[in-house]
Amino acid sequence: MAIAVLDRRHTIAEPGFNRWLIPPAALAVHLCIGQAYATSVYKSSLVQHFDASLTQIGIIFSIAIVMLGLSAAVFGTWVDTGGPRRAMVTAALLWSGGFLVGALGIASNQLWLVYLGYGVIGGIGLGIGYISPVSTLIKWFPDRPGLATGMAIMGFGGGAMIASPLSAKLLGIYDDKFDTATGIASGSAVAKLFVTLGLIYLVLMLFGAWLIRVPADDWKPAGFDPASVKSKALVTTENVSAANSIRTRQFWLLWIVLFCNVTAGIGILEQAAPMIQDFFRDGSTSTVSAASAAGFVGLLSLFNLSGRFIWSSTSDVVGRKNIYVGYLGLGMVLYAFLAFQGSTSTILFALLAGVIISFYGGGFATAPAYLRDLFGTYQVGAIHGRLLTAWAAAGVAGPLIVNGFLDAQGEPGKLNAGDYRPALLTMVAILAVGFVANLLIRPVADRFHEEATAETDAPAPESAATGGGHDIAVDKAGPLLVIAWIVVAVPLAYGIYETVVKAANLF
Repeated sequence: MAIAVLDRRHTIAEPGFNRWLIPPAALAVHLCIGQAYATSVYKSSLVQHFDASLTQIGIIFSIAIVMLGLSAAVFGTWVDTGGPRRAMVTAALLWSGGFLVGALGIASNQLWLVYLGYGVIGGIGLGIGYISPVSTLIKWFPDRPGLATGMAIMGFGGGAMIASPLSAKLLGIYDDKFDTATGIASGSAVAKLFVTLGLIYLVLMLFGAWLIRVPADDWKPAGFDPASVKSKALVTTENVSAANSIRTRQFWLLWIVLFCNVTAGIGILEQAAPMIQDFFRDGSTSTVSAASAAGFVGLLSLFNLSGRFIWSSTSDVVGRKNIYVGYLGLGMVLYAFLAFQGSTSTILFALLAGVIISFYGGGFATAPAYLRDLFGTYQVGAIHGRLLTAWAAAGVAGPLIVNGFLDAQGEPGKLNAGDYRPALLTMVAILAVGFVANLLIRPVADRFHEEATAETDAPAPESAATGGGHDIAVDKAGPLLVIAWIVVAVPLAYGIYETVVKAANLF
């Protein structure tokens, strides 16, 4: 049957396959699903089209993020056992299908169809797509798991940077009355946008699924010595199943760590534009214009993107536990400094917020490698899926905490830097909880380890490592490697360029 092509056994790499084809395969998926962070482009248009409140339209995004966490947790084991190609094709069909159902809902003026399409169907595809390349990347890069996961999850941040300017341009094409200042376009234009994005994402995600491969059981990178892993305190060469992982204190400590790091980051992201205007308000007028505030949001996107790659890659050198000490410990200092000194300079404010957001992005990208260190590679994708419930919880808790404090201080548009201080100091306390949780993480006890079998992908003995021939030099990989990287690099470069232009307004 044709569908058998999607099974894991049909995606095992042949000798001569280059592992540097795997990052663009992962990026092809993450650059698409990262659109979830660009919903603000058409949010006002949907409010007007459906004659609905901001809350009613905001629920669309909330449903998608909740479904991301739930589907990643529920389907994590299925993703690992069935292989990445089956999961990536499924994610492509659901994510793109969600856009098409959502477009139907907009065209027929049925908001519940948008909830079902983009929120539920697309949200499930979002969760499966997010975790589908993770375990594969880690198996191809046992020597540099932080670098590998950083490259892929960087794409999730980059996806919004591409989708935001692209969506604005498409809305302008589909509606000649589109107002870029207010962000209001006709409902039919947004419906056409959904169809366009759905089809583009389907093609790109299926390209990634076609490209993806898993290494042979006896494969290892040229020059990689598995014994070097054993010398690192928290890095195991054993394996823990997804079912057993949630019985360990290490999983729940790391859940707390991710929850705290994400909650604190969302504290800035969710209020980015109004926050910088309120910090530099003179009476009822802000010295930061709306265009500059939009530039600040763009700047945060750049920090978010770069943090996912730079800090995750750095964790390969300094260790996962140590990098989280930086995320959480330095994060506390920066949040406190932002609370008391952030209003003295827009440049200082932007720099402090940017580094905090880089830690937010880095925390996401480093988490899969941290899981690999603690639990091995056997079902790391499934374990990652369960861990992402911390993201779903933080996505609710972060905005509730910040908005609760701000609502108590006064009305939007009349706040100042001092009104944000209780919320920011609360984030310091939250980061402190995560900091302690990270310090308490120790190696997983032997009783949770699986017996070494071919199924658990146990490290092969030195004499059995016959797959070294798979790891060929980049300059001998052929034109496919160049094409694959061009496919993902061109849209990413476009997104970065558009964001840099917008960020320039801040200065």
